[in-house]
Amino acid sequence: MRNLLILLIFSFLFTSCQESENIKIIRLGHGLSTTHSVHQAMVYMDSVLRVKSNGKMKIQIYPSEQLGTERQCLELLQIGSLDMTKVSAGSLENFSPNIKVFGLPFLFRDRQHSYSVLDGPIGRDLLSGTEKYWLKGLAYYDAGARSFYTKEKKINSPEDLDGLKIRVMESKTAFDMVKALGGSPTPISFGELYTSLQQGVVDGAENNPPSFYLSRHYEVCKYYTLDEHTLLPDVLLMSTHIWDSFSDKERGWLSQAVKESIIEQRKLWTKSEKQSLDAVKKAGVEIIIPDKTLFSKKSKKILESYKEDEVLYDFINRIKNTK
Repeated sequence: MRNLLILLIFSFLFTSCQESENIKIIRLGHGLSTTHSVHQAMVYMDSVLRVKSNGKMKIQIYPSEQLGTERQCLELLQIGSLDMTKVSAGSLENFSPNIKVFGLPFLFRDRQHSYSVLDGPIGRDLLSGTEKYWLKGLAYYDAGARSFYTKEKKINSPEDLDGLKIRVMESKTAFDMVKALGGSPTPISFGELYTSLQQGVVDGAENNPPSFYLSRHYEVCKYYTLDEHTLLPDVLLMSTHIWDSFSDKERGWLSQAVKESIIEQRKLWTKSEKQSLDAVKKAGVEIIIPDKTLFSKKSKKILESYKEDEVLYDFINRIKNTK
C-alpha cells in the first residue's frame, strides 16, 4: 500500500522542482496543519525566497500529509520526486541513524541548551551526516518539549505508565523510552492518532503543547503531564538530487530564506506554546507538573545503553558538555 501511494504521488509530481515561465517551483510536503507555527514559517520562507530571487524561485507547500506520511516524504526525497520536507527528528533517525541522539530522554538541560547544540557544530555535523542518504539537511525548527497526555489515568510518576498503551512515532528511541518508563509503546502515524485515541487503541500519547492542541487530541485526552522528557526538533530537508541541480546563486537565495524562517519560527513557536497550554486548560484539560527527576532517573539507563556505539556516544558526551 505504501509503495502504491508513492507511485501515485510520483505520477502526480511528474518531475521535481518544475519550472513554470522560468520560475523554479520547489515542492514541499509535510504533515502539519496550516495553523502550525512550522507551516507558517515555511510560508514566510517562501515569501523571503521570492524576494531574494527576484521572483525566480518559489516554494509550493503541501501540508497535512497531502503527499504522504513523514516516512513517505523522506522516501520521495531520496528518489528525487519531492524537493523538500519537514519531519520530526524521530522519523529521520530511521534514515540517518545518528539523528536518534535528539530523541534520547533528558539529554538537554533546557531550551537554551538545545539551541546551543542545534545552532552549533554538533547540529551542523548531524545535518551534514544525512547527505549520504540523499537527504540534504537544511535546518532545525523548534518543536519544544514532548510530554505525556492520557485519556483516563493521571500520570504523576513513571509507575502510572505501567500497562498503558502509549502512541509513539516510528522511532526506536521513543519506543525504548516509553518501555523503560513502564508503558507499552505503540507506533501509530500522527494522522491516525485521534481516531486511535477515541477507539481505545491507545491510552495516550506524547507530544508538545501546540501539537496536542492543534490536533484536537485534548478533546479525547483530559490529562497532560509536563514531564518534558525530550526536546526533539523538527528537521527541514531537501533532496540532494535537487540541491545538486541548483546554481551557487540559487543555493544562496534558498539558504538565506531558510535562515530567516528559523528566526521567524522560533518567535511563532514561543507564542503558540503559551496559547496552546492556555487553550487546553480552558477546554478542561488538567495540567500536571510532576517531579521530573523520577522520570529522568528511570530513563537514565537508555543513555548508558549506547556506550558500545562510539560515534553516537561521542555525540551524547559532546551535547552534555555544550554550554
